[in-house]
Amino acid sequence: MTRTRFAMTPVHRMDIEDLRNALFAYLIAKKEGGEFLLRIDDANQNLYNLEAEESIYNTLNTFGLVYDEGPKKEVENTSYIQSERLDIYKNYAEKLIKRGKAYYCFCTKEELNRKRLEASEAKTSYMYDGTCRNFPRDEARRKILIEEKYVIREAFSKEGQTTFHDLVYGDVTTPNACLEDQILIKSDGTPTYNFASVLDDALFNITHVTSSSKFLTSTPKYLLLYEALGFPTPEFIHIPRIIANTFDNLTDLLAQGFLKEAILNYIALLGWSSKSTKEFFTMEELVREFKIENINKRPSHFDIKKLEWFNRHYLKEMTDNEYVDFVRPYLEKFYNVEGKGEDWINHLLLLYKNRLNFASEIALTAHMFFISNLELEEECIAFLKSDVSIENTLRIFKNEIESTSDWNLEEVAKILKQVEEQSGVTGNLLYMPIRIATTGIMRGPNLLDVLYLLGKETILERLGE
Repeated sequence: MTRTRFAMTPVHRMDIEDLRNALFAYLIAKKEGGEFLLRIDDANQNLYNLEAEESIYNTLNTFGLVYDEGPKKEVENTSYIQSERLDIYKNYAEKLIKRGKAYYCFCTKEELNRKRLEASEAKTSYMYDGTCRNFPRDEARRKILIEEKYVIREAFSKEGQTTFHDLVYGDVTTPNACLEDQILIKSDGTPTYNFASVLDDALFNITHVTSSSKFLTSTPKYLLLYEALGFPTPEFIHIPRIIANTFDNLTDLLAQGFLKEAILNYIALLGWSSKSTKEFFTMEELVREFKIENINKRPSHFDIKKLEWFNRHYLKEMTDNEYVDFVRPYLEKFYNVEGKGEDWINHLLLLYKNRLNFASEIALTAHMFFISNLELEEECIAFLKSDVSIENTLRIFKNEIESTSDWNLEEVAKILKQVEEQSGVTGNLLYMPIRIATTGIMRGPNLLDVLYLLGKETILERLGE
């Protein structure tokens, strides 16, 4: 059975790249009817952040990436939190020492820093030289008994080369002479990231290891560690990075009113492409169409405008009731709608259904209905002065507004028709002056709806004397 996992060190809240990596691991498992696991890589408690850990659970839940095993879903009392598995890592490291695959290292920080400095002065790259590799085991035990600090290092063979096949990047070969004897257990007794991650993947029977492409060069070490531990080697799938100058974290995107369906759809296409021309996918469709061979090698670029385009599509696809329920809280957060009828509020929100990129954008686009004074930009002022007929058109429009006793869409339509007939102008010279004078902008939603929503009193106030 295919088993994948999403593993994250809780240092920061999940971001776009974290979610994309979790999504790919989820899709690989579910494509084959397999299982998706969650692991919290918090062995290094110096990096631990409680808020970051909570964001992992909340984000996966929000986006529907339900894990089959993990924290709060333990199988046979197995912990999926590394800080609760420290004895397991230490025991396996000791087993490697007994097999001659690892050794105790007593080199002090001062000694190692001196060697790094010497390498720097010689303009060569530093790599641990194996000083303690052949240290007598009895002497090592004596040092441990008198509580000398030590680490446990893996003993790599320096002969030959290590090759593995990555399902995205193909065959990767590394000369073993380039591999440093990596630390497995640090001097404080905690495991290194590499050791804990590999051992957990092996013990949890992970068949497909997904990770960022930045770990591609480290994978030969992982491979040799699997071999030393005596565990079967999984398939490796390295996922390209996401490049962005800046991108909001997921919490901020959701707070701004981006739909989770749109975010998930967009990030699925950051590093993966369907062989069809289809761009919009449900989760079920992603599971059905996802193939590892369609993961790209090149980094992907996060584009907020592209995400807005996806989100706009999903907003349009909502039913009117769903859309109103979703966007209304964002309107009420910025503006007082007390005294406004339900029909008026719904009419206003639906006026922008095909125009919003994200829900909180309603605060910007609908401002004309709530501000007291209009401040015209130079472009608007210039237009109002561009033709001698404009002043007459606005005077006629004001007279028609003052003379009406009813206020509904039909009445507003009649007023515009009367202005057209009396002024003798059409098109931009008719509608643009009215729009500018009543809203302060040159472009916007249907003018008929805008005037109706503004109401008679507001329009006359803005037209002034």
